[in-house]
Amino acid sequence: MCGIAGLLDPSHHCPHTLSAMLDSIAHRGPDDEGSWIDDAGIALGHRRLSIIDLSAAGHQPMLSASNRFVLSFNGEIYNHAVLRTELERTGRAPNWRGHSDTEVLLAGFEAWGIDATLERCNGMFALALWDRQLRALVLARDRMGEKPLYFGWVGGTFAFASELKALVHVPGWSARMHQASIASFLGSGYIRGPRSAVVGIYRLPPGCVLTLTLDQMRRVHDWEQLSAHISRFWSLRSTAIDGLGAPLTPDESVVDTLEALLRDAVGLRMAADVPLGAFLSGGIDSSLVTALMQAQSSRPVRTFSIGFDEVGYDEAPHARAVATHLGTEHTELYVSPDDALSLVPSLSKTFDEPFADNSQIPTLLVSRLARQHVTVALSGDGGDELFAGYGRYFAILRLWQMFGPLPKVLRRNIAPALAMMAAILRPVARVSAAANSLSHRFARLSERIAVVDIDALRLSFIGGTGLSRLKRDGTLQIFDHCRAPSGVDDTLRRLMYGDQLDYLPDDILHKVDRASMASSLEARVPLLDHRVVEFSWHLSNEMLVNHGQGKYLLRSVLERYVPRALTDRPKQGFSPPMGAWLRGPLRDWAESLLSHASLRELPMLDEGFVRMLWRSHLDQSTDASIALWNVLMLADWRQRFQATS
Repeated sequence: MCGIAGLLDPSHHCPHTLSAMLDSIAHRGPDDEGSWIDDAGIALGHRRLSIIDLSAAGHQPMLSASNRFVLSFNGEIYNHAVLRTELERTGRAPNWRGHSDTEVLLAGFEAWGIDATLERCNGMFALALWDRQLRALVLARDRMGEKPLYFGWVGGTFAFASELKALVHVPGWSARMHQASIASFLGSGYIRGPRSAVVGIYRLPPGCVLTLTLDQMRRVHDWEQLSAHISRFWSLRSTAIDGLGAPLTPDESVVDTLEALLRDAVGLRMAADVPLGAFLSGGIDSSLVTALMQAQSSRPVRTFSIGFDEVGYDEAPHARAVATHLGTEHTELYVSPDDALSLVPSLSKTFDEPFADNSQIPTLLVSRLARQHVTVALSGDGGDELFAGYGRYFAILRLWQMFGPLPKVLRRNIAPALAMMAAILRPVARVSAAANSLSHRFARLSERIAVVDIDALRLSFIGGTGLSRLKRDGTLQIFDHCRAPSGVDDTLRRLMYGDQLDYLPDDILHKVDRASMASSLEARVPLLDHRVVEFSWHLSNEMLVNHGQGKYLLRSVLERYVPRALTDRPKQGFSPPMGAWLRGPLRDWAESLLSHASLRELPMLDEGFVRMLWRSHLDQSTDASIALWNVLMLADWRQRFQATS
């Protein structure tokens, strides 16, 4: 795992700029640093976290055997040994210098071409490749978006890096907020799609390759022009349509097939020349990954979890029970408000863009804990999106079944009446738990029945109620690229498709990457092996959901390793008690960011509504922690990056 950075500008020889960019992402690769600068104007930089081939033979940027290609690579190619063997068998292998996957990638590019090589790869990656023969830059990103890659024009220079903060060091940098991206963030809690939070800076979509020659770089300056130079080597759209068109017949062999796939996916991700462990929450996904690791390990697997003292937020006992059953070497940490407080001032720097998934704090803490013992940790992320694990899927289905057939005008007329009932109950809610619960229900329902379509309803459940009202225009930002295509017509599958397309890469994987790399820890996600993703789209809804409960097939595999009693419980999530913390140890920090002086720098916000939310949260008439956390993360990010509107 590593960090990459670079520049393409024939008029700009930039060793000092490149060095500053690499220094800003040193946490991604503390073990080694390298750069390669050519007279053509290309500068490639690399920070290395040594995982495979710890020797100097793995140093990057790396030249191919013929010297045609130069590669700066972030990630892991888990099947690199198979690709190496294939190259050797066909007589197309170079004289190997070491055993790194980077060297195999370069040999593949020379033997098979770029797209054909990436199609053969099972891995997570973001890479920058310079073709010295064609004088062309190639940027590529893995299928599901596990590794990040930013690019764009800064002061006339085309720049790219693993993290946005590296681009700040390019001469001419200025951070002007991209209004549509910020609007999207305020509605969902994360930046969605290819446009970043900053005007002119983009994020390469998953499964894509961007190719620019020097001549093209001079002529291309916005997303519409860039899109013509982006190709796909893998498509979620095609995967979904192909899978749904060839559904599997439910029987025990399907469970056997999934178990074999998952076992192989986990086994591939256990290869490392450094210590390795797993995050364990005690839920379905992390327990399954850990069980499959332990089944293939000759020694106890190192597992890590964190807990909270607050009732209702503590998953540590469940993780401990699973660890005891599997026989892992388990380490846990209980998180106090002081632990959270110590992280809050650096959150916007760590997560690079406005990011308000408050499980960011425990993810940072468990990564820090794991890094004290291992360099690689396997994670159970992806199971909910692939196997219908979110409870909100079923809440949305019920709501859509009830209100979806109604005319939009009628739904919009009902919504204000429900909002009024919520407001009437709000004063009583201060002293009555039942009234408080009912007020919240009416408020949520009033917002959600007014939503115009299923894609918007999905986002309203992700972000929570009240978020659209944070903005002056009160709209929920919907991007057409996140809508399910024709052929993905089942409502449950439309919800899952949208989550896989934007929530998974832009929220979940963004969080996992930044939180783990902040501690120089490599996180691997075996459930997102592309073979598992493709297999999941062949499953009928009956194999995903049983008696109103999702992840039926995953549960069936897990029961072969862990008794159902240890994991069969309501999904709890990985979130801290943020509502109480904002009223307590984080109150002064929050108050400063919610002041008039701070909020006036964010003119898209409805300051009056935000201040009302803050007052009602402090007097406990409502729990507005989700909406307030979005505002706080945006305000803190704006200050750190000195972003303007």
